[in-house]
Amino acid sequence: MTLPRPTRWQLALVLVGGLLAVSTAAPLVRLAMAAASDRSVGFSLLLAAARLTLAALFLLPQWRTVATHPPTKLAWRYAIAAGFALAIHFAVWILSLAYTSVAASTTLVTTNPIWVALLSWWIWGETLTRRTLGGIGTALVGAVLIGWGDTQITAAASNPLLGNVLALIGAWAVSFYLLLGREAQRHGVGIGSYITIAYSTAAIALLPLPFLAQATPWQYPLPVYGYILLTTLIPQLIGHTSLNWLVRWVAPTLITLVILFEPVIASLLAWFLFAEVPSVSVFLGALLILLGVAISSFPRLTTTPDGN
Repeated sequence: MTLPRPTRWQLALVLVGGLLAVSTAAPLVRLAMAAASDRSVGFSLLLAAARLTLAALFLLPQWRTVATHPPTKLAWRYAIAAGFALAIHFAVWILSLAYTSVAASTTLVTTNPIWVALLSWWIWGETLTRRTLGGIGTALVGAVLIGWGDTQITAAASNPLLGNVLALIGAWAVSFYLLLGREAQRHGVGIGSYITIAYSTAAIALLPLPFLAQATPWQYPLPVYGYILLTTLIPQLIGHTSLNWLVRWVAPTLITLVILFEPVIASLLAWFLFAEVPSVSVFLGALLILLGVAISSFPRLTTTPDGN
């Protein structure tokens, strides 16, 4: 079935809403860590597992649609593989926030435009225009300035090198997640069925990990569970679902380029909530990110990955 093409304004609205939603993830994780007074590996894995498990539970009714309109075998494989990539992304990225600043973590985890572009070129033979390459280059210079603006050991960044490496691994994982999600939808699975399969797969993969790390889910103060719920509702069900829907209509490289706004928004929230004051390089990096997005994104907002 051929879906009607969304208008430019519909795409822009979903893109902005999804961006704002995913930008709340890092501050909410930090709030949960502060409420629990815990930045251990076990608690980080608990946050990742709880976020995806709650998302999967919210989507339980959607399994009826999956059962009555089953995806093709290839779409199933892509969706399950995307779920495993998502599990790796959340496990390492949430852990990175225990060791490095919000600005550095969110910046490095959103370097995925370069990885998505390279993977799309290498695996699917997609071409990149000079405009897109110029925008990616400009935005990534800004991302580097932000990430390298917070490298000293502080209360907010107890082990910046480790945290930055974990965030970079998270960027690689989410790049595979976006590309695999696009392929699943290209092979006939609807967005509702896709996120149900992917989020459930990620939840199953993550759920045993906190127990292996000896984290007890029921030992924390009540506000911790409120922040976990907000993390599930806002950045996961609203933010990630919006971006998953967009990859059906917009090139993944373009989406990941626009997501480079995330560290700007997250850094501002961290400034307000935790007094993590960005350095001059963070402000300069933010300007370069905005410029890169302006160069590459908006003139191509209705470009689709499959030519529709």
